[in-house]
Order: sequence, then C-alpha cells, then structure tokens
Amino acid sequence: MNNLDTLVEYLPFLIPLIILQYGLAIYAIVHIIKHPNYKFGNQVMWIIISLFLSFIGPILYFMFGKGDDA
Repeated sequence: MNNLDTLVEYLPFLIPLIILQYGLAIYAIVHIIKHPNYKFGNQVMWIIISLFLSFIGPILYFMFGKGDDA
C-alpha cells in the first residue's frame, strides 16, 4: 500500500476535520476584527495565534482573549 492509498483511506476522516479547522479559524478571525475588546493581548497577537496554531489558536482566543462585547 503506498502513501496515496493511505491518504484516500483517511479522507472521510480528514475532510470534516479540515473544514472544522478552517471554519473555526475564519470565525475567530472575523470575531477578532469586529470586536476590539480583549481580556488579554491585542488584535494582531490574536490574529497570529488563531492563524498559526490551527485548532488550538481559535480555542485559546475564545477561552482567554475574547473580551466582553460592549
């Protein structure tokens, strides 16, 4: 079995994860841009974290960075 066969075998599992990852990142980026209040850090820091830490970055933002909506 070569690498391509292995990839095709895992596609039904990978596609939903990829969609979830990009959806969560896009939602977090849009929220960061629209809401200027943060518990910790600033807008640029949270955009970088959300983009480069895949699943964990947006989750960290919503747990620790998202401030109260005013």
